[in-house]
Amino acid sequence: MTLSMNLGANSYDIIIEHGALKKAAEYLNLNRKILVVTDDGVPTEYADAIAAQCKTAVKVVVAQGEDSKGFPTFERLCKTMLENGFTRTDAVVAVGGGVVGDLSGFAAASFMRGIDFYNIPTTLLSEVDSSIGGKTAINLGGVKNIIGAFHQPKRVLIDPDVLKTLPPRQIANGLAEAIKMAATFDAELFHFIETEDVMENLDTIIERSLAIKKMVVECDEKESGLRRVLNFGHTIGHGIESYEDLHGLYHGECIALGMIPMCKGEVRERIIAVLKKVGLPTELDFDPDRVFEAVTHDKKADGDQIHVIYAPEIGKYEMKKVSLADFHQTIKEAFAK
Repeated sequence: MTLSMNLGANSYDIIIEHGALKKAAEYLNLNRKILVVTDDGVPTEYADAIAAQCKTAVKVVVAQGEDSKGFPTFERLCKTMLENGFTRTDAVVAVGGGVVGDLSGFAAASFMRGIDFYNIPTTLLSEVDSSIGGKTAINLGGVKNIIGAFHQPKRVLIDPDVLKTLPPRQIANGLAEAIKMAATFDAELFHFIETEDVMENLDTIIERSLAIKKMVVECDEKESGLRRVLNFGHTIGHGIESYEDLHGLYHGECIALGMIPMCKGEVRERIIAVLKKVGLPTELDFDPDRVFEAVTHDKKADGDQIHVIYAPEIGKYEMKKVSLADFHQTIKEAFAK
């Protein structure tokens, strides 16, 4: 299956195909110098399969986890390209999850003011969400994605076969992003996740989630309006993720928790039920004040107000600006014991 991201000069295809990894050269221009970036948590054979199809491959393996998404690793990628004589005609290929994609994409966006970038996601979270849309970034000072650029990939290659090596917790981690999009844009998809066996229907969930994000990005490439809705759960989620005592939580688990305060009544009940169904957390013992402090450093804060996304009904959204005081109270109430 092929989805086409229609962004004028920045348009590209999203290829979804079982076994695509082994024939990537049919879809990507690998007949040049390619920086293949992966992490030490990704099965070695995935990056090796790409490197074997390149005219000249330079492979870099970074450490798994958010700590790699910073200036030291970013510098390492850029220096590797410099030392190996990369030019504007060469490219970067990310083979990994969201961290590898964000980091590699930002290196591609920055080196020589921008070279080609291909994304090959290997986690469910990156397959349904972060691999498309062109948001690339690194972290700084404990704040996620605060340094970055919009740099659309030239093509995205999604091979659902790679998900077979993922543990259940990583599958749940990715489903959080699919639930986020369904809760705000697609009531039918939300109902599908509620009622069907998710493991038997991952292909459908991937395709429908990507279709939602594609539509949003086409309407608002640089996040000036509609694309902000994709931050549902992320404002509080990033605050939880930045909370130093909770570094054992995955991104999707933080986003799952972040969705709960952003809805009420039956909507909250349904979201909590579906999060539990797929194995995501719905309760957490933490200090709401410290999470709020982390949130105030987030990019979405605007003076004494903050942009937030609510889900008034399943499949619908509201964009609001609320006072930081009211938002602080919302966090406290949602996680009160």
